[in-house]
Amino acid sequence: MANERVWLITGASRGLGRAFAEAALAGGHRVVAVARDVRPLGELGEKYPDHLVPLALDVTDRQAVFDGVERAAAAFGQLDVVVNNAGGMLYGMVEEATEEQIRAHLDLNFFGAVWVAQAVLPHLRARGGGRLLQVTSMGSGGGMATVGFYGAGKAALDSVSEALAMEVEGFGVKVTIVQMGGYNTGLFTTGTTTTEPLAQYQPLRTEMEAMWGDAVAPEPDTAAPVVMKLAALPNPPRRLTSAAGPSTTSWRWTGPKRISTGPGSTSAVSPRADRVPPPLDRRPWPGETPESGRPRDHVVS
Repeated sequence: MANERVWLITGASRGLGRAFAEAALAGGHRVVAVARDVRPLGELGEKYPDHLVPLALDVTDRQAVFDGVERAAAAFGQLDVVVNNAGGMLYGMVEEATEEQIRAHLDLNFFGAVWVAQAVLPHLRARGGGRLLQVTSMGSGGGMATVGFYGAGKAALDSVSEALAMEVEGFGVKVTIVQMGGYNTGLFTTGTTTTEPLAQYQPLRTEMEAMWGDAVAPEPDTAAPVVMKLAALPNPPRRLTSAAGPSTTSWRWTGPKRISTGPGSTSAVSPRADRVPPPLDRRPWPGETPESGRPRDHVVS
């Protein structure tokens, strides 16, 4: 295949990472699929024995990441497209979260992505180019109750990725921030750590739970074709934003400037993994007044 590339995808055992890996393999590319537990990749390995290398790796371990990336590069002789997708959810109020939970969450969602970027850049730079896709969230522009630390980690990754894009562009390496909307990825099941609820926040929890709707989030494979196209563009955008709805997904391609979603955007954060809530301007936030001007465009994948 003339346009065959080598992909390295973190968080590849489920959800979006799995969908990206399957799409790349179906397109004739070779994939190093990174996950803490690679056993769910067994079926893919049997289907693509010469094109898939599962790599068991904990991205929160910096030295392990650097060692793992060396093995990944050696597996197929090069790296061309890196998808920094591994992540998890810390669900609960800010006051409820323990130090251990907060540090573990940021170790995965922020520092893990930084370690991967640092480890792959020497390989991409040596080849004179490549693609680095930093998977963040539509909610990285602001905080929302119960998912504050998730938004914080994604916001930090957004900011670092903007700087990184400027730093490596001269080497031919293109960085794109992929701000995902809501998909039925299992983030709120296998990917979630929950805090111990405090009774004082129950009224707010009840109010927020009333906002969730019954619409079903789209499946991860609906996002894969756009990411495949993105990786193939000679001059990709600095930022790609996905607005996932119940049955369709819209995408917005932007340059270096930050964009914001408008009123009526839907959030992917829900106590149930297969649901997305209605537009956030359906009802006011608890304690909000018309004069407060609180933005309702906080959208989290």
